[in-house]
Amino acid sequence: MIDRTQPLHPQIAEALRKRIADGTYPVGSRLPGVVELSAEFDVAVSTVHRAVATLREEGRIETWSGRGSYVLR
Repeated sequence: MIDRTQPLHPQIAEALRKRIADGTYPVGSRLPGVVELSAEFDVAVSTVHRAVATLREEGRIETWSGRGSYVLR
């Protein structure tokens, strides 16, 4: 799934984009936490933070401190 010869955070962002598009994470749903995602992808928490920040900048999710990240329309 993850190609370790390429930058990791864009790959994780793309995986999350696909999950949003296919309905795994529908509009209004909460994404798994960064610790859970870092364990799933076997990467550092900071790598997942960068992927989540990318999705936030694209307007795909909104993040609230202490509450998590949620899928937007």
